[in-house]
Amino acid sequence: MRLFVTLFISLLFILPPSYAQKRPYPDWLSHAVFYQIYPQTFKDSNADGVGDLQGIISSLDYLQGLGINAIWLCPIYESPFCDAGYDVADYYKVAPRYGTNEEAEQLFSEAHKRGIKVIMDFVVGHTSEEHPWFKASARKEGKYKNWYIWTDDNWRIPAEYKGQFIVGYGPRNGAFMTNYFFCQPKLNFGFPAEELKYDWQLPVDHPDVVALKSEMKNILKFWLDKGADGFRVDMASSAGKDFWTDVRQWFDQSHPQALLISEWGEPQEAIASGFHADFMHWFRGYEDLYHKPWFHQNDTSQHSFFEASGKGNITTFLQAFEEQYNAIDGQGFISIPVDNHDMVRVRNYGRSEQDLAVIYAFQFTFPNIPFVYYGDEIGMFQQPFDDLLAVEGAFKTRSGNRTPMQWNASANWGFSSAEKSSLYLPVPDDPASPTVEEAMKRKGSLYEVVKRLTELKKTEQALGLEADYEILYAKTDAYPLIYTRTMGQEQILVVLNPSAEEVEVTVPVNGKRKWKALMGSGVKMNFDRGATAINCKGQSFQIFKSRLRPGFIL
Repeated sequence: MRLFVTLFISLLFILPPSYAQKRPYPDWLSHAVFYQIYPQTFKDSNADGVGDLQGIISSLDYLQGLGINAIWLCPIYESPFCDAGYDVADYYKVAPRYGTNEEAEQLFSEAHKRGIKVIMDFVVGHTSEEHPWFKASARKEGKYKNWYIWTDDNWRIPAEYKGQFIVGYGPRNGAFMTNYFFCQPKLNFGFPAEELKYDWQLPVDHPDVVALKSEMKNILKFWLDKGADGFRVDMASSAGKDFWTDVRQWFDQSHPQALLISEWGEPQEAIASGFHADFMHWFRGYEDLYHKPWFHQNDTSQHSFFEASGKGNITTFLQAFEEQYNAIDGQGFISIPVDNHDMVRVRNYGRSEQDLAVIYAFQFTFPNIPFVYYGDEIGMFQQPFDDLLAVEGAFKTRSGNRTPMQWNASANWGFSSAEKSSLYLPVPDDPASPTVEEAMKRKGSLYEVVKRLTELKKTEQALGLEADYEILYAKTDAYPLIYTRTMGQEQILVVLNPSAEEVEVTVPVNGKRKWKALMGSGVKMNFDRGATAINCKGQSFQIFKSRLRPGFIL
């Protein structure tokens, strides 16, 4: 009987696991580590005070050294920059302040030489009011008359759409729908049959709507042919599900190594619509991770789980995550960003580099696609701009999150040789501000932590997207957080204690197995008859690895 059980359990490591791939996705995605670049403020190569493509190209060796193997590039298209480039005037042309189409191709090529993929930001739901399509639509001319959503009268706007329409623009008798700012007219991807109530609402299969969708696919193909490796899609749900289903089928057939990742906020819907992955940040429980004071109007009495106070709670997030994780059932993946261009930098609210180290240990080991927002790897701070006017629609909160990259202690922190008055955004005055140069030299810096985590993410099979995970310890208003990641016979054990207080808990880990410490410190495991007492010092994390043995029952 014992021999039968041993053989049966051995087979479990040969047969395909439950998390096996069910839909195709790019081979490189499983162990990808992304770096988000806000091009305006990353690196200026021509001393005009604005970052550009040549600046990014000159920084690729730095990214390669950090272990980055994928870049998310915020919009670089021609734009009047009402919303920092998220208002596109020409999808087929790089904005002159960044460079040229040829330089974009050079970026793709140079990144690929270093094993780095580049995905572009695709603004799908709207254009700039300066786009030729919209100007023609405002005159009700030619094929573009229905490419945007217009009412049939300036004075009759349904109550349920109040505040979504701009009245009195151009010669057309009608108001146009916006997608966010007034300068971003919403493209017309049609309305589902159940929402059709008014004459100006077109169905999703209307010829003009179909023509728009075809053109948007042409844009994707244009940049893929030039060397882009995929797209992060801004406000993806505004284009409708049927469009993305069609795009995904086309990608699977013609561009199977190209990525589609959405800013949707509902992985179950996004994955079902055709995306490979979705950013899960504007959803229940996300605020409990890192940004709870910001979500509550900078109320510092609100506490995140990943802070030293020890007053946070992880369980609401975990419940929401597991609902989505189980719903997508291997059909796609999730990304839970620490930061991006729309948030307050995670370094704020009194966090130290050790706080950030625990945060990134979670980011790189939890079952999600890790993204590093430029400068977070050195612990850049949110800059306070109480008196700053809106910069390209960013306002003071978002402007403080988009300040120039701090490369070294030279003028303008090495971002640009332009005069300070010419910089896209101001640089900090604090001489103690973190820099890349200092962080790369200092032993134990946050930069070193992130670099080591990128290595683990890329080399450990049990940290790939296909690996299973299990929560071993997570309780309401309690610390630490402990979970495993498992792929085949390899298992990773992750112990995270963001709290400043030392804690000890018991988890079901068998002490007869050998656990190798891969990274981190401050965690001790005391084994006793199949259970393990895990002691964690304050603000500590440790990542362990073990190998499961066929025939050995946990």
